[in-house]
Amino acid sequence: MKTASAMMTLFVLLFVGCTDKTASELSSEQQASGLEPLAYTIYSDKSELFVEFKPLVVGSRSNFAAHFTILGENFLPLTEGKVTVSWISGENGIRNSADTASSPGIFRLALIPKTAGVGKLVFDIETKNYTDQIVIENIAVYPDENAALQVQTVTANADDISYLKEQAWKVEFANAPVLKQSFSDIIKTNGQILSAPGDEMMVTASASGIVQFSGSKTIVGSEVNNGTNLFTLSGGNITEGNIDVVYQETKANYDKAKADFDRASELVKEQIVSQKDFLQAKVAFENAQTAFNAIAKNYSAKGQRISSPMAGFVKNVLVSEGQYVEAGTPLAIISKNEKLVLQANVSQRNFSKLPSITSANFRTAGSEKVFTSQELNGKIISFGKSASANSPFIPVTFEIDNIGNIIPGSVAEVYLKSSPIPNALIVPVSSLLEEQGNFYVYVQSGGESFQKREVKIGASDGIYVQLLSGVSEGERVVTKGAYQIKLSSASGELPEHGHEH
Repeated sequence: MKTASAMMTLFVLLFVGCTDKTASELSSEQQASGLEPLAYTIYSDKSELFVEFKPLVVGSRSNFAAHFTILGENFLPLTEGKVTVSWISGENGIRNSADTASSPGIFRLALIPKTAGVGKLVFDIETKNYTDQIVIENIAVYPDENAALQVQTVTANADDISYLKEQAWKVEFANAPVLKQSFSDIIKTNGQILSAPGDEMMVTASASGIVQFSGSKTIVGSEVNNGTNLFTLSGGNITEGNIDVVYQETKANYDKAKADFDRASELVKEQIVSQKDFLQAKVAFENAQTAFNAIAKNYSAKGQRISSPMAGFVKNVLVSEGQYVEAGTPLAIISKNEKLVLQANVSQRNFSKLPSITSANFRTAGSEKVFTSQELNGKIISFGKSASANSPFIPVTFEIDNIGNIIPGSVAEVYLKSSPIPNALIVPVSSLLEEQGNFYVYVQSGGESFQKREVKIGASDGIYVQLLSGVSEGERVVTKGAYQIKLSSASGELPEHGHEH
């Protein structure tokens, strides 16, 4: 127990011994001067660490320029938090902390080792939102500079392109490891977005007359409910087929038939009229009542009202205000806009692949967004069994949900997924750059070093693309910001970053 206590005391003293002096109190004479800096790039689930520092030598100060990037959509720099670096070998260790970043993403740290040996560097990150720890194994502390020089190696690659963290942090930038995963053989084609059957209804004129619009609800795109008034049909000065005249005539016939029926009902009781005459009066009344109710149901002083048959939106208006229409004339189209149909046109040479199609990705004209049938609860409805005389293509049809930003009638670029491809190397399509028909990606070889690689591509579903050659599993490929690296390498200019070694 005493031995363990003594060891713990020694460990604490070693930590305290490192932090007794501030960086400004450490003389420049303590720094190793003839050594090339070491550089490491390490990833955790939350952070990327790119750190540069001189090899650790007993009694000499090694400055650390630790670059921390928060892994996420755009790889942003760590701007706030506390970072502690520790070198630990068994029960011995030293450490140093920085409570703030010297510049966004960069934390300046320093260590002065007291004893030689092999240990590990541990970087602890504490922020308001998360904590993280990154470990670099097998870090040696040399007894003197000569010992460090004897094992020093230069690993610079002449093909490497320098692109600093300060540059990457100012643009949309991200990278991702190349992984083997299941993919699909792709049939790339074109298609169209259509309204699903039963999702639309035609509004037709129930009588002849002059069309009058009923306010803003008759504008294309307006949301309507079942029964919303859309149009009014009036007679105006029309001499024939005047809805107002028809209404008056029908009402007069109804009033007369009702009076005749009421009179016959009283007289038949006294047997003044025969049962036959009474039944004739009753039939005439019922017919007049049916005709009058049909017209009077939606009739007002302004004319015959035409309402929406269901809830949805006005997809199209087929008439102009003031136009005369006959009964049965189409006036507008109302759409629920809940379901859509994606119809892809497949070449006959891919006919044998049609039964294996399971899903589809698509992108509408003028949009960069790629939709997947899975995220839209899509299902394949049918695929054609033959081509028609009017078209050499075979239709493949999916039903999908309309999430509100897909316009029926749009032309689409379609990627049909068929047979599975196991263990394919996949990267996002955004990783690719094309030059004169050849494709390239940028592979991150170090924290600020990149290599331009020519690749051969395979299948693409619009979101991901299969790489057949040029990269290996586990290498990190730039998925955002590749074009900025290309521009930077072409200009040959790098910003000053002041990394301490």
